[in-house]
Amino acid sequence: MNGHPKSVPLVAPGHTRPVTHLSFSPLQDDGTYLLISSCKDGNPMLREWTGDWIGTFVGHKGAVWSTKLSPDASRAASGSADFTAKIWDTYTGEPLHSFPHNHIVRSVAISPTSSHLLTGGQEKKARIFDLGRPDAEPDVLLEGGSTVSHEGTVKSVVWVGDHTGVTAGEDGLIKWWDLRTRKISTTLTFPNPITSMELSQQTNRLVVTSGKTVAFIPALPTNTVATHSLNLPYAPSSASIHPILQDRFVTGSMSDEWVRVHGIDGEEREVLKGHHGPVHCIEYSPDGELYASGSEDGTIRLWQTTPGKSYGLWQGQTNGG
Repeated sequence: MNGHPKSVPLVAPGHTRPVTHLSFSPLQDDGTYLLISSCKDGNPMLREWTGDWIGTFVGHKGAVWSTKLSPDASRAASGSADFTAKIWDTYTGEPLHSFPHNHIVRSVAISPTSSHLLTGGQEKKARIFDLGRPDAEPDVLLEGGSTVSHEGTVKSVVWVGDHTGVTAGEDGLIKWWDLRTRKISTTLTFPNPITSMELSQQTNRLVVTSGKTVAFIPALPTNTVATHSLNLPYAPSSASIHPILQDRFVTGSMSDEWVRVHGIDGEEREVLKGHHGPVHCIEYSPDGELYASGSEDGTIRLWQTTPGKSYGLWQGQTNGG
């Protein structure tokens, strides 16, 4: 016994197929937050900060690849293989709008004011929908005379601040768009396809995985924060930086079933075993007290940042660790 509690995850069941994406809401006024998950079963789920199930959004007819919550958590957005993106009321679970596409929608993002929706997917196009005029034609983000936003599937879209959309593609490009003019402002190139990109709001960084690289990039090109890039011994499928301490990050990978904790210098601190399939997605909670991972095994697991700490459903139980 070394006195160091073992990290024992809480299992959040309910999905019946692989979990493809996870996203936390910002901290709410009462200090809590919500977690929304995407799944190939087509039924996104909403959970409390403890991991307890709140409800399921029913209406998609294909795998759901991406789900995001509005800043006040009153709205949810989802993107699906049924060629639609949907906006949901998180209080009633009812769909408010459904936006047709011509191919699989791989990523969605809601604007900070919840007035617009940004989508991207296998059409290689990023679109902006006006939620105040849901029947209006969307704007497509195009560069020069191009007919597509990327030369490959748009794997991720995020909304930064009031006027910037960021898109990441399998073409290895990250593009920043001025959403007032619908024009591109900056491009960053990776040598390999982008596999994931998430916005860490507290640290004002984009966390990007590409090949065996994880990169922490200023959310806006004008930021003074420097880009920090690491090469890992494996190819991460998803990564997330601790929102408060900023001294560590967690990863999942499609090459094994483990969750890894790294120091910000890349040093491997922990390898956590619990999933029974490759890990598609991982993200820290907004208070940094836990991180959630979603797997091919159809489960979500919640891991404590400080094992043994009394928090949520972990009431100081060290499980003999």
